[in-house]
Amino acid sequence: MKLDSIPEIENLEFDIANRGLSVYHDGGLKEIENALQELNFGSKIISTEKTDKLTFDKPSNQKRVLWTVFAINLGFFLIEATTGLISRSMGLVADSLDMLADAFVYGISILAVGRNLIRQKKVARLAGYFQLFLALLGYIEVIRRFLSKEQLPDFNTMILVSFLALIANAACLLLLQKSDHKDEAHMKASMIFTSYDVIANIGIIIAGLLVFALNSVIPDLIVGTIIFGLVTQGAFKILRLGK
Repeated sequence: MKLDSIPEIENLEFDIANRGLSVYHDGGLKEIENALQELNFGSKIISTEKTDKLTFDKPSNQKRVLWTVFAINLGFFLIEATTGLISRSMGLVADSLDMLADAFVYGISILAVGRNLIRQKKVARLAGYFQLFLALLGYIEVIRRFLSKEQLPDFNTMILVSFLALIANAACLLLLQKSDHKDEAHMKASMIFTSYDVIANIGIIIAGLLVFALNSVIPDLIVGTIIFGLVTQGAFKILRLGK
């Protein structure tokens, strides 16, 4: 997004694992250098050379894959939010917000395919502030439930819904990994978010078992707080993208 407004750039190829970026451009080298320095990622030029490459692969099935995982995450946000409120599980409510946060990420990724910078930034800011608002409400509810005598959450619902969400996230991860452009930055970011979701789902299942074993609401509140923390962290990262 930082480089999107530089017209001399023809294509970007990311090597996230090795923190490398190949920029294909026709001039504008100093502007590119300055833009990367402003990100404060410690960037430095490894090499600059001429190339005969003039054509680049265009996105093929990216949008279809991203729309699919977007729909799955949005659907499970509604499922987990509803069942979480009914079963009194903060873990499920928190994970529903995490699913919504991921839906925002996938939405931004869909926009990234079209490379519309202004729309990307607007959606990023909206998503970030909305996530922070929801996470704040979540923290308040966790504190309220901790201080008051709440009924135990329905551990059966916690385990069942989290298991279904685990299957859904695994399916999303498989779709993303099979994408033709899985190595591109926004696709890899989507896979990282989904991998964290799988861990969160397993955490809620464990919390459900502990609620049953200990006859206590505390495991559910703990896992809910952790997931709200992840949502908050993700919100600040998205807000950085929107600057």
